Amino acid sequence: MIAQATERRLAGDWQGACAASNVDVDFGLTAVAEQHGAKTATRLDEDLRHFAPDLLRWHLPRCVYGRTTLLPGRCVILASYGARPAEGPYLCATTLDMVDGPQRLTLRFGEIGEQYPRQYGKLQDWRLARHLWDSRHSAELLARCGGGNRAPFFSADGTPRAAAELPAHEPGADDPVGRSEWATLLFERGDTRQAFEATGITLDDSPPNDRYPQRLRDALASQALALTRLEPEIRLLDAAGFGSRFQVPYGVGAIVFELRPHRKFGKGLIHIGPAYGGLCVRMGTRDDARSVPSLPEPCCRRLPDLDLLRFGDITPGELHPLVSASLFPARTPQPTDGPPGPQPLAAVPVRCRGEWHKVRSGGGRLRIPHTAEEERRERAMRAFGGPVTGCFAAAQAWTSGTGWLPKALRQQRQEFFSLVQHGDTAGVLRLLDAGVDPHIRDGRQRTLLHVLHLLDHEVVLPRLLDAGVDVEARDHHGRTPLHVAVGEGPVALVRALLKAGARTDAVDDQDDSLSSLILRHRRKELSFLYAAMVRDHPNLTIRYPPPWEDVDD
Repeated sequence: MIAQATERRLAGDWQGACAASNVDVDFGLTAVAEQHGAKTATRLDEDLRHFAPDLLRWHLPRCVYGRTTLLPGRCVILASYGARPAEGPYLCATTLDMVDGPQRLTLRFGEIGEQYPRQYGKLQDWRLARHLWDSRHSAELLARCGGGNRAPFFSADGTPRAAAELPAHEPGADDPVGRSEWATLLFERGDTRQAFEATGITLDDSPPNDRYPQRLRDALASQALALTRLEPEIRLLDAAGFGSRFQVPYGVGAIVFELRPHRKFGKGLIHIGPAYGGLCVRMGTRDDARSVPSLPEPCCRRLPDLDLLRFGDITPGELHPLVSASLFPARTPQPTDGPPGPQPLAAVPVRCRGEWHKVRSGGGRLRIPHTAEEERRERAMRAFGGPVTGCFAAAQAWTSGTGWLPKALRQQRQEFFSLVQHGDTAGVLRLLDAGVDPHIRDGRQRTLLHVLHLLDHEVVLPRLLDAGVDVEARDHHGRTPLHVAVGEGPVALVRALLKAGARTDAVDDQDDSLSSLILRHRRKELSFLYAAMVRDHPNLTIRYPPPWEDVDD
């Protein structure tokens, strides 16, 4: 994706770069010129020619707990084009609403809808963070993450700093990178107050006036804060007219960051108490969470890339090339730079009959070290209700989505289906070519046919049908691939499954027929299928249907 998007961006084809990055564009420059004027359209066109959608996708916040998916239901403002800096219309990117849904983005232009309130983190304002999406500003990332001539905890060429090279005491304001390292080390040791004092930030420990008081230090300990960047970033927002008070949602309340003015006395400037002057952090109430705008994540969070590098999860060569070039200016780029693609699935040890056997994907199936006679005997035992264990249990779970599966195989399955969710058709085909079983099912018993709407079905569907993947397979909700396509997929996929022989009278575990789904999802473009259902299956249940005439085009 990065290679294709970069090639098209450098060629001046911003729309091609968006297509390569799975970004849908819902506006046209001609329409923008007609509605907002030629000057606005010219400014927008200039920004779009330098828009790096793959870089935006790289930096967007993800779900936690091991997921790789984007935070759902978010709107990220990239730029505004009004008479004043904080006024619309806006260029923004939105994510879809489902955690487990497609990972496509939509690039929009216009006003922000009410479904994205400025609280609760639903609306992220990145207008002052162009280094996260604009190729002209990508080199600014180093300074904005607390670096100077090098990134915190690293040399300029990407070599990690040894423990002896890190600061053992307050390095002073003349060493901003060392100061960032010192504050981070204090924070990680649990010395929260000392860490904030080292950056000149006041902690207000007074409990909030709330029914459910929460300790500020406990709340801060759960955040990966870029301590030395908090006040400078909030001052940038304040100078641009976005306000001087922001919050990060936490529990039933919020962590509130606010710039407090210095008090004047005569001609001089004096500080009265620690709570006056500079940035103050306090625990907020539920009212704060509802009324105070959210602090954009790039303004408060440590750069995830640096944490991953520091703890050895990735190498500088695996970063996005624009990110690597900014963070490590002395590093020589290599031809192999960039995130690694999908790798062939490795063999996994499985405890079987008191021994350790190696199982692996190969030849279009999960290969187990047992003879054909042993496999036939095991199938017969299973048919009579006997227990299935070891290699045979793993092979059964691999293609059924139920039962016991070793942790390593579960991880391989999760990685494979994450490629599907992110729309990586080429990666999926590469692994199928390497021998991954096309009959594989995920933990919700979905086959690859169930998730075809996430891939290029014109390429993948014929291959799955040739392999004999069941077009009537049921997932854990009793849905067939056609059920899923009617609810979430394009019309072309629905037609392709019908042509492949998918039945139209299937009903899922909730008694939903295809007619019910067409009406519920207001898919008037599937009127041809709805008419066929009414004609051929008039007695199928239709749950909670709106009148057909109320279904919008």
